[in-house]
Amino acid sequence: MSTHKAGFVNIIGNPNVGKSTLMNALVGERLSIITSKAQTTRHRILGIVNGEDFQMVISDTPGIIKPAYALQESMMDFVRTALDDADVLIYMVEIGQKGLKDEAFLERIRKTTVPVLLLINKIDTSDQQTLEEQVAYWMDLLPEAEIFPISALENFNIQPVFDRILELLPEGPPYFPKDQLTDRPERFFVSEIIREKILRHYKKEIPYSVEIEVEAFEEGEDLIRIGAVIMVERDSQKGIIIGHKGTALKRVGSEARRDLETFFDKKVYLELFVKVNKNWRSDSRQLRRFGYNPK
Repeated sequence: MSTHKAGFVNIIGNPNVGKSTLMNALVGERLSIITSKAQTTRHRILGIVNGEDFQMVISDTPGIIKPAYALQESMMDFVRTALDDADVLIYMVEIGQKGLKDEAFLERIRKTTVPVLLLINKIDTSDQQTLEEQVAYWMDLLPEAEIFPISALENFNIQPVFDRILELLPEGPPYFPKDQLTDRPERFFVSEIIREKILRHYKKEIPYSVEIEVEAFEEGEDLIRIGAVIMVERDSQKGIIIGHKGTALKRVGSEARRDLETFFDKKVYLELFVKVNKNWRSDSRQLRRFGYNPK
């Protein structure tokens, strides 16, 4: 009888280095939302890759920052637990990057007994000499880590990374049912897809003042009806989200609906509302309700 391998593969790194793009390349589904703004990933998201004799549970984590308020504290807790429960740790940097936004994390990576794969991403934007200098820099900084130059966006060198993860996974039974892609409920992806559109279309602090609450999710034979509330902190933000004669909100709605139809492979009817919910980011009761775990 062949042995089965299963384990947790956790991706950590600074904001915007391409962690979500990597995870999607590994999982093969658009599970993590990807935008060019920092702090897109607030939760740990698990993507599950199943093979006949393995199960790889991959988690993408929020980018490492120095926390400024309760929500960010909670986001950093997700990263700390990712360090604690990994079987394989992927530390992702981009070409030209030095160190981490938080030195204490680098120290923890240096001391970990877990195998560390250090991925230097976005090498498609660089040249050979810069890459060689980078490899030397990281070998010096983290001598225990195995280094892979990659381009997550171009899918370059992803397969060798995948194969190496597989070699390093411990033997054991699967953690999740084999037909399961993720541990997140469908509503979570609805809110993430809507939030991605907001990140894409609004500037400055707006996306970071927003939380999405899916209030209705009714799945019929060939149609899913979804009602979601976009929560903002101030009246002025509500006006910006809605836009002149509702055009901005309409655009978010139609783009999100298209993505949801692709994701669920079904027709989707999406209704969006905007509500003001003052100071939700500093209110621990509300943060808990949205799935964060403030101190």
